[in-house]
Amino acid sequence: MRLIIHRNYEDASSWAACYIAERINDFKRKSDRPFVLGLPTGSSPLGIYRGLIKLYQEKKLSFERVSTFNMDEYLGLSADHPQSYHRFMMENLFSHIDIDLTRVHILDGMAKDPEQECRRYEEAIAAEGGIELFLGGMGSDGHIAFNEPGSSLRSRTRIKTLTGETRIANARFFGGDPSKVPSTALTVGVGTVMDAGEVLIIVSGSGKARALRAVVEEGLNHMWTLSCLQMHPRAIIVCDEDATEELRVRTVRYFKDIEKETIRTFSGKNGGGS
Repeated sequence: MRLIIHRNYEDASSWAACYIAERINDFKRKSDRPFVLGLPTGSSPLGIYRGLIKLYQEKKLSFERVSTFNMDEYLGLSADHPQSYHRFMMENLFSHIDIDLTRVHILDGMAKDPEQECRRYEEAIAAEGGIELFLGGMGSDGHIAFNEPGSSLRSRTRIKTLTGETRIANARFFGGDPSKVPSTALTVGVGTVMDAGEVLIIVSGSGKARALRAVVEEGLNHMWTLSCLQMHPRAIIVCDEDATEELRVRTVRYFKDIEKETIRTFSGKNGGGS
């Protein structure tokens, strides 16, 4: 696992956007297949999405040969619901770039057979050749996607009941009322994320510091599902200084030292040629 520490959320997001752009552009130079990108929702990736849009507008990145798979969707929300993740992605990324919408994949919260929808989603990922890079965020309890504490580290796309803490955290999108947040969702599993060729996680704020310490410094534990990254051969966590508040000083110094050249490479870079 790699830990890339930046001064603030804006710098971390800009670095991550440039890194993703470079991966897409490099893949395009080497392969005729679409680059398959896994995507999250929520507030964590918004800075990255703004950075990707900017790179597209500057003609330094194209999504014409990119396929996407989103992590999750609320069960019972239609694609046009104001708080659906379909709507979120259109408003915050897809409507601003040149992606072919037939290559956009998001779980159907209104599926008549949710279990079959989950199986179909796994099959669709496999049919695309697997996910090349999975972007994600981390919950304050260390979860990835909607894989709440206690989730199997080998889980696949499935129906998941959301904890009260997660519903409270997402209440800001539902007028501040946790009771309006759906109690269940369709989500990719920890195993689904781990199958990706690379995983990139954005973490910011002191509210995530305890979870980041558990994920980076403690052992593999299904109560902190993102600790699965310890077993991934190509996992990167990009964070700000606030998120490192509970890490050991030696840990912070170590990662800053070994990653300083990587930080320079993509900081301020505009994603390479298109």
